[in-house]
Amino acid sequence: MERKPLIAGNWKMNLDLDEAVSLVNAIADSISDLPEVDVLVAPPFTALTAVKQAIGNSKILLGAQNMHWEMSGAFTGEISGRMLQEIGCTHIILGHSERRMLFGETSEGIDLKVKSAVALGIVPILCIGETLEQREAGQTFEVIEDQLVASLKNFKAERDMPPSTVLAYEPVWAIGTGLTATPEQAQEVHYFIRKWIENNFDSKLAQQIRILYGGSVKPDNVKELMSEADIDGALVGGASLKSDSFVRLIRFQEM
Repeated sequence: MERKPLIAGNWKMNLDLDEAVSLVNAIADSISDLPEVDVLVAPPFTALTAVKQAIGNSKILLGAQNMHWEMSGAFTGEISGRMLQEIGCTHIILGHSERRMLFGETSEGIDLKVKSAVALGIVPILCIGETLEQREAGQTFEVIEDQLVASLKNFKAERDMPPSTVLAYEPVWAIGTGLTATPEQAQEVHYFIRKWIENNFDSKLAQQIRILYGGSVKPDNVKELMSEADIDGALVGGASLKSDSFVRLIRFQEM
């Protein structure tokens, strides 16, 4: 089954409003003739409205970097999926390693967020990945499976997951470090994830779900990564903050 590639830019806590609008305008101008790749940007919360307006009628999808699982309530400093949906977000990054490691988010809490997003019709981009210590201890597949089981608990209990759901494998040791999993290392984990979906749901869904790689993806390694059978796109950090590098990633097929 052919899965349309998805190149997603996670801007993290970067760019002011003018920079955000300028970047998305440059991206839009450079991909108007590109029908075979989905493109997504995930700005900081404060830039979402301005970026949505700048996106206009272009093909760029708008994502958020996090959300709370409740629709409203006394949760100071939090933003609900419904609020993000009203702005125009169609996707939300959930369970990013920085949220797990720096802010103590658990897979159980992430599962609630995934369930809430899907209830609203928002596509979750669920991140999973192991640390360097876990990889060196030979625990990669154990960690990945534990995160999948706990972060998709509601889906797993019902044996039903929307095929639009996106998973992102991000080896923590390769995020912002300049280190990158080799295409073979990344493919090995992506294949494991797809087999897990097949074993816990069904083979049709396993072939529909897109699995992104996130871990220091750059123009000079994207084509090799994307040539692997189970890598369906990239969740990009630093390289998504400049239009020239991000557009080169989006247009990887031409390299």
